[in-house]
Amino acid sequence: MRMLKYYASMANVWEKRFERLRFCGWLAIAATFFAVAAALSSETVQMFMLVAAVVFLLPAFIYTYLIVIWHWKGRYRGKHSDLWGALILIETSGWMKLIYLFRHIIPDMRQSGRYRVPAAD
Repeated sequence: MRMLKYYASMANVWEKRFERLRFCGWLAIAATFFAVAAALSSETVQMFMLVAAVVFLLPAFIYTYLIVIWHWKGRYRGKHSDLWGALILIETSGWMKLIYLFRHIIPDMRQSGRYRVPAAD
């Protein structure tokens, strides 16, 4: 019974993290609009728009980076845990984190593939 409560609370934690990740996605979209507006605006407005774009993009970037590490550490389901750990921690450009996001985190958010929740019979 105690383990069921633990797993239920962890599911709630990940649901909240996934919801925050979705919110960060909306922030990144807003940052894109600010960046485009900065490119199209005059010099006086351009700096304000660029600063706004960075302010909107930075939390999304940092939280996505953290969620990749937390997910790999706690919820990874696969055969290459050591490989992913090395790629996530050593590789600095961010491409492997993006690939991990699409291969593991998004399927976990949608509960599909290897992260499918078994049906209760």
